[in-house]
Amino acid sequence: MLKIAGRKHEIALMKKALKSEEAGLLAMYGRRRIGKTYLIEKVYSENIVFELIGLHGASLRQQLTGFSITLSAKTKTQNLKIPENWLKAFDSLKNYLNEQPKDKKQVVFFDEFPWLDTRRSGFLPAFEHFWNSWASRQPHLLVVICGSAASWMLKKVVHNKGGLHNRLTHSIRLLPFTLAETLEFLNLRNIKLSLFEITQLYMCMGGVPHYLKEVEEGMSAAQIINKLAFTKDGMLVKEFLFLYPALFDHAENHEAIIRALSTQRSGLTRQQLVELLPFASGGSLTDWLFDLEESGFIEVYRPFNKKQKESLIRLSDEYSLFYLKFIEGKAGKNEMNWLNMANTVQWKSWAGYAFEGICLKHILPIKKALGISGLTTTQSSWWYKGRDHKNGAQVDMLIDRPDNTITLMELKYSNSPFSITKKYAEELRNKIQVFTEVTKTRKNVFCCMIAPWGIDKNEHYLGLVQQQFTLEDLFERKEE
Repeated sequence: MLKIAGRKHEIALMKKALKSEEAGLLAMYGRRRIGKTYLIEKVYSENIVFELIGLHGASLRQQLTGFSITLSAKTKTQNLKIPENWLKAFDSLKNYLNEQPKDKKQVVFFDEFPWLDTRRSGFLPAFEHFWNSWASRQPHLLVVICGSAASWMLKKVVHNKGGLHNRLTHSIRLLPFTLAETLEFLNLRNIKLSLFEITQLYMCMGGVPHYLKEVEEGMSAAQIINKLAFTKDGMLVKEFLFLYPALFDHAENHEAIIRALSTQRSGLTRQQLVELLPFASGGSLTDWLFDLEESGFIEVYRPFNKKQKESLIRLSDEYSLFYLKFIEGKAGKNEMNWLNMANTVQWKSWAGYAFEGICLKHILPIKKALGISGLTTTQSSWWYKGRDHKNGAQVDMLIDRPDNTITLMELKYSNSPFSITKKYAEELRNKIQVFTEVTKTRKNVFCCMIAPWGIDKNEHYLGLVQQQFTLEDLFERKEE
């Protein structure tokens, strides 16, 4: 049986394409290290008849040489002539495929597809011709194209307005693992950690499979983080330096945006972001933000009852946040750095924000816990500064529901059950009151709290908090 953590929806779609009686063109995109190649090669292992991997930064001649070497190995032909251009390369591929058995689906896999399209190479028009003139008419053929440059894949393939317009039969955007998928991934590798420790790992590296592969059995979360992020040869020490250049042209601009957003965990408006950037705003900024959003590094959302121009841009990539806060300039200087840092006030303060970010990414299990999985909802934040900065309030996350209800979510990270003090209870009552009065909502306003170990049901809890959830809910571990 195929053992792959998560990816159930994606695998079902991939298998559907494999069973189709028509030719298929499937595009998969997602950030670097997310497991695209692994997933494709595992699901289609028995069907791949040709696989070409693009070379990063290579010339047209080098790409065509790579094609020639790959085809030579498949045809067992020595000294196969390097094609003059991509049109002739695809013609050679067509001849090879015509000779293959047609009793089952043939999968032709182009990995790092954007890298093959070098400047003035004619690759994309040649591929379009290959698909439109021949491949699309072969019912036994499934062409799979994959790339880490998500914005390129969207502009040139998914939303192509030329020869590939409306030609895709399937499109898959591969995202990092959820908490539940991360647990499944680690279990498949015989890594036994508590939900709390897995959450700590997630805060630092997110659900990126390639990072999680480095987790070793028998180590605590603090030991794992210390090894990967603070020792001289740790994978996460220098990963940031290569992460964005491997995905984007002019990556220094994308990185500048990431650095600016890292200064404000709750997010920045576009105007606030522009003021922090070392370059002038313009049309290119829109493109760079699109690149980052589609690659899963940032999120853009509109706060409750706010105007479009007040939409917030938020850095959502856990690793980038952790690197810029703790790793950059510190890794390797103290071998036991993180084991000491993990208990500091600095970490505990940052961990609170990181936990909020995790909750914002796990709306689906939260809705499931609330019993509203089937309802269409809107998630957002809300704030009110108040007159002279008095009686202001801020809600990190609220869920606006069609059942005449708004749920205000309070997200609290702690190492033990969270206890509501008299002072915090007053702040919470004020927050609910200010929200109700300022928004003039006629909906029910309920308060729900999420904390790793839950909330103590003391005298301040009763009558104030309607529901509470724990990590068991975020990991979807509670029985129905």
